[in-house]
Amino acid sequence: MERPLSINDFLRRAVQVYPDRVAVVDEPDQPAPPIGPLTWAGFDDRAKGHAAWLDDLGVAVGGRVAIISQNSARMLLSFYGCCGSGRVLVPINFRLVEEEVAYIVEHSGAEVLLVDPELADLAAGLGHPRTFVLGDDDDLLYPTGRTPAPWVPDERATATINYTSGTTARPKGVQLTHRNLWVNAVTFSLHLGVSDRDVYLHTLPLFHVNGWGMPFGLTGMGGRHVVLRKVDGAEILRRIEDEGVTLLCGAPAVITMVLEAAATWEGPIPGRDRVRVVVAGAPPPTTTIEAVELELGWEFIQIYGLTETSPVLTVNRSRAEYDELTTHERARLLGRAGAPSLGTELSVSPDGEVLARSNTVLSSYWDNPAATEEALSDGWFHTGDGGTIEDGYLTITDRKKDVIISGGENVSSIEVEDALLHHPHIREVAVIGIPDERWGELVTALVVTDGTDLGADEIITFAREHLGGYKIPRRIEFRDELARTATGKLQKAKLREPFWAGRERKVH
Repeated sequence: MERPLSINDFLRRAVQVYPDRVAVVDEPDQPAPPIGPLTWAGFDDRAKGHAAWLDDLGVAVGGRVAIISQNSARMLLSFYGCCGSGRVLVPINFRLVEEEVAYIVEHSGAEVLLVDPELADLAAGLGHPRTFVLGDDDDLLYPTGRTPAPWVPDERATATINYTSGTTARPKGVQLTHRNLWVNAVTFSLHLGVSDRDVYLHTLPLFHVNGWGMPFGLTGMGGRHVVLRKVDGAEILRRIEDEGVTLLCGAPAVITMVLEAAATWEGPIPGRDRVRVVVAGAPPPTTTIEAVELELGWEFIQIYGLTETSPVLTVNRSRAEYDELTTHERARLLGRAGAPSLGTELSVSPDGEVLARSNTVLSSYWDNPAATEEALSDGWFHTGDGGTIEDGYLTITDRKKDVIISGGENVSSIEVEDALLHHPHIREVAVIGIPDERWGELVTALVVTDGTDLGADEIITFAREHLGGYKIPRRIEFRDELARTATGKLQKAKLREPFWAGRERKVH
């Protein structure tokens, strides 16, 4: 017997086994009144109401619903109310500026736009005819006691379209199916040992590859979601203490914030010998991994993946063979990207590119067949990352794509260059990532002007008008010329070399 896999499987089990258990503790400090706390039965009722509302609007199966929001219980509900009724959710990075959001909304063909109250002004500028502000009318958007039209699950149907910054100036829409999300969530949860005793803190933005699958895997096991709206080291420690948090995910920059807050924390560090912290986006320094174990007393786990892979491809978690090692030796081993997750096959091409096969790999890029064909050529997904595999473990050594990972966010260097070149006094620009202990990589612009006396602050101010905050160059260097090939192509590797000299890996 076969039955289609869908994200509804996770919520169905939670409601059946744990109907009266608290499911979601919403962020208390937000512009809209928090929802809940919600039990699993109450969460399911609200999700069904959201689906029924989309029925009322006439959004058909396969219709796209865009949402741009900080972490919130309402966004969690939309994953199930929207995707769980056969529609397609388009989670948008809330850090983007108006023109970036406008492109995604238009390109995806979103019929509905849901926005956080703090972003209402941005949404107004888009002029979308079906824009709804979250929290303005919960009885309309997330009503109770409604029964939506039935949807027969199709595991190959697109569940979400997640836009990612790549090597082109425009982001690509990654189509992830119900099967992709289901396999990723179950596999990830298995590797992490997720159980009904877990309390998960949403430090990771939900728009970021659908929170890496935690909205699904944790739900299926009946764990508790604790919503955190804005990342702050001291607040993370407080939530861990107050809510009994056992698990959280984030970029290395989040760990840095927590360690900084822990240095002045009064009393024992919350969660010692209880919390598991999962890190991805860029390998943190070995010293940071050591500090997680020694100063926080938490278990450090590293994963590697991409939006196109739902995202988990590898997991690096301490194993029995590491128990007798020193903290430093263990940290060195945990600094690798990890071993392939269950069901994933990895390889390295002759030119050093990491290739992957997995049930979590995207079905296609939305309305971009050329990019799809390129990414999935020869029966492998081409990650664009350079790496090596030794003893079954992957180590990322370089990045073939011109993508900078800063604070766990992908930044397309081409996109930033394109924006800066609109400045009337910038003649040439190369944007590269340079190593930084806090952000992993620092977005850096190497600028050639037309001879005008142009200051770094002026360039940064100009960039803020066209780019999301995390894409803004943090460092500006002025050059007389930029290294190019004989055909005029920027030699990014040569431009990066002085900043990365002496480092074994060319990513941070």
